[in-house]
Amino acid sequence: MSDVVRVGIIICHRYHTCAGGKCFRAFENREGAFDVYENRDAKIVSYTTCDGCPGGNVEYAPEEMKKNGVEVVHLATGMVVGYPPCPRISHFKRYIEERYGLRVVVGTHPIPQKYYDMHSRLGTWKSAFWQEIIKPTLADERIRIAYN
Repeated sequence: MSDVVRVGIIICHRYHTCAGGKCFRAFENREGAFDVYENRDAKIVSYTTCDGCPGGNVEYAPEEMKKNGVEVVHLATGMVVGYPPCPRISHFKRYIEERYGLRVVVGTHPIPQKYYDMHSRLGTWKSAFWQEIIKPTLADERIRIAYN
């Protein structure tokens, strides 16, 4: 195996037409949850959706990802910022880690400011659980605004 970290991304199916621009920009800039690769050689080798609620593709896609060398699966920021946020995030993370032995990171690009503002007003992320979930993608206000 090479020193290159091979990354797969699973996005929320609500955003199935997303071209991935924010995720790919954040990966290139090593922002948001991709800052963990700041000093690492890494590349994205897989990108798919969860296949819609309740996330049937999460059961099978990681197997294909692993066959193609994926070592880390990122559950996209869209799963966190959507209305409502995905209620299955912790289940997806645990399942992929247990079933496929892959590391799972919740988040990709930084949370856009407009989503941060709305979820703050709604109180969506007040709990300790959600505070931990959003930590990798929170960033500072300047970066959040850049991802609006």
